[in-house]
Amino acid sequence: MTLRRRTLLTLTATALTASAVGTTFALNPDVLGTASAAMPSPATTAYRPELPKPTGRYSIGTTELHLVDRARKDPWSGSGKPRELMASVWYPAVPGSGARTPYVPAKIAGLLGAELTEPLGLKPEQLDYAGASTHARAGVPALGRHPVVVYSPGFGTSRLMGTQLVEDLVSRGYVVVTMDHTGEAPVLFPGGRVAPAVVRVEELKKATSVRVADTRYVLDQLRKLASGGNPDAGHRKLPNGLRGSLDLRHTGMLGYSLGGLTAAETMLRDRRVDAGVNMDGTLQYGFPAGELIESAKRGLDRPFLLFGGQTHTHLSQPGAPMNDVSWTTFWNNQRGWKLDLNLPGGTHASFADYQFSAPGLARHAGLPDEVVEGLLGTVDPVRSVAAQRAYLGAYFDRFLKGRPQPLLWKESPRHPDVKFVR
Repeated sequence: MTLRRRTLLTLTATALTASAVGTTFALNPDVLGTASAAMPSPATTAYRPELPKPTGRYSIGTTELHLVDRARKDPWSGSGKPRELMASVWYPAVPGSGARTPYVPAKIAGLLGAELTEPLGLKPEQLDYAGASTHARAGVPALGRHPVVVYSPGFGTSRLMGTQLVEDLVSRGYVVVTMDHTGEAPVLFPGGRVAPAVVRVEELKKATSVRVADTRYVLDQLRKLASGGNPDAGHRKLPNGLRGSLDLRHTGMLGYSLGGLTAAETMLRDRRVDAGVNMDGTLQYGFPAGELIESAKRGLDRPFLLFGGQTHTHLSQPGAPMNDVSWTTFWNNQRGWKLDLNLPGGTHASFADYQFSAPGLARHAGLPDEVVEGLLGTVDPVRSVAAQRAYLGAYFDRFLKGRPQPLLWKESPRHPDVKFVR
């Protein structure tokens, strides 16, 4: 089974048509077929995406952590070896010059690039992920003490595919920790070892349990880090000031697709997470039918934000293709603060880095606009990125920094693509 076929859109609002089940994106195959037939010869140079510039005032630093949980055996490899994870810590940094870190390591750039090129009918070599750069510098000194946000990606999706949202939060004054859930997507470990994707869509319930355990272990390691320890398995040198930069008294969690489900389930089981966000992920094991997760059945007593695309909302829509019973149930049971935001012109893919990379890639390859719309919907990509960043920043500012945020009160003319669902 290819990575594209494994990626979980059965857990998303865009995976509600037969043509999209189990695929990375809900791209109409008729549109793709027409586009492929009319496609001009591909450009001779690969497209190198450029990440949107962060909007906050802080410079960005980053470092990796190789984490080994010796209390757990890896549930997917069958090797009996301890569970291994890779995490990145993104933090406000001392301003300075120097080389920016690569967006995607060269060793896995082709594997991750195929997630985007294959649905567009392109070849992986037409996308230069490895040549793209983030806005962060590796290992530079940290600046100040800040609330912490943990990021969990979608099923079959790397932690790297949320970088544009992560960078913006860091620039606004947050330490953001992104993690891969080994076995679901290719993961590069120190020394060049790549752990392959092996988990099947049919194993969602088990995968969720593993993800929650992964997240709680990462939270344990962050506490160790903040207490002066070095949780990296190889004890690699940490950036100066990093230990003092984590304010774990104020911790949030952000998840895309299955990562959003992971955020809700982690909050149900771990009170260290004060506020959570679900970016377009259902809250049940499978879609359109599936067992509800516990947090949907019971709700949470802390703030939680739902942010969906197309008509994926908490409103009951019997018979409609995007009727998500799990969101309706969660909404009715939620005891803490809640908000349901909707991006009607966007799709599931709009909530990952594909929102900024796919339009440029399609133009570079000479694809018609209809192909991009089949992937990302009709929302303007620049406005979509700006709106997501603004609402996420306002949400965490409200609940991790205690700052009132009028943006969360009602729809804003500054972000006309986002609707409040009451």
